[in-house]
Amino acid sequence: MLKPEIDDGQASLADPQFRADVLAGLARRPRAIPARWFYDHRGSQLFEQITELPEYYPTRTETALLHDLCPELRRLAGPGRAVVEFGSGSSTKTPTVLRCVEPAAYVPIDISGDFLRESAQALAQAFPGLPVLPFEGDFTRPLTLPAQVADLPKLGFFPGSTIGNLIPLAAVDLLRAMRASLGEGAMLLIGMDRIKRADVLLPAYDDAQGVTAAFNLNLLERINRELDGTIPIDAFRHCAVWNDDRARVEMHLEARRDVAFEVDERAFDMAEGETIHTENSHKYGERDARILLRSGGWTPVREWTDDKGLFAVILAEAQPERPAP
Repeated sequence: MLKPEIDDGQASLADPQFRADVLAGLARRPRAIPARWFYDHRGSQLFEQITELPEYYPTRTETALLHDLCPELRRLAGPGRAVVEFGSGSSTKTPTVLRCVEPAAYVPIDISGDFLRESAQALAQAFPGLPVLPFEGDFTRPLTLPAQVADLPKLGFFPGSTIGNLIPLAAVDLLRAMRASLGEGAMLLIGMDRIKRADVLLPAYDDAQGVTAAFNLNLLERINRELDGTIPIDAFRHCAVWNDDRARVEMHLEARRDVAFEVDERAFDMAEGETIHTENSHKYGERDARILLRSGGWTPVREWTDDKGLFAVILAEAQPERPAP
């Protein structure tokens, strides 16, 4: 994720945290690998395809909301802020926000370096007078932003309901890390997916064209490529389920048969029907969303949602830092 793709046999060059997370995740019970490792270059491309699928309502719903909320956002946030986008990906929604708030700079942050640079270059061409400062890194931890924006007020941008990929405690930690990165006087524009019927939710994570399945299985291909894995890809299938107790869609890779393989010279075996848990997508009601933001150091200012209540975009302001006791 923090380097270009590498050839088989070059596992020594793999991201050490990727190696550690994969080996620990395959050894634990139940097995699980953090979703952030989906996003190598190929995974990032596949996710952009997912956002264009007819079943995937979040992107088109949020995009429409961003267009509609622009006048209010301009008034509430004001001009001259540095827009800092967390997990920027292809930055497809970013132009709408940039045209709206008249920023002084744009800082896209992403863990997929190659994809980040491609997107930043395209955006710099679209906004020739705007300083575009791509930042490759893991935004789940507090970051020191580029010196060029140190003295500017910040507007964090976290679209796409990515906050839902984290369990609530981790989501609170992430919001606190964003608060620390953005500093005093910052604001945050964040997308959150709403709780709704499973028959609406599940097709968005198990589309008819199989793009989401390819996205999920690409994680195994990455393990094989970067960690000298011998995982037979055809021994696994994509699985998406609604966990009503935890209000989340879960993605798993389920073994179609008993299977044995190696990763980084360590042997693993899985029984038919056993799964690797690869992603959560938590859904939030209106009250739950506000509680989450306040717990993470943000005070909601304004909320926008579509007519069907599928999705929400929330503007929040950073809570003042409490003096040390």
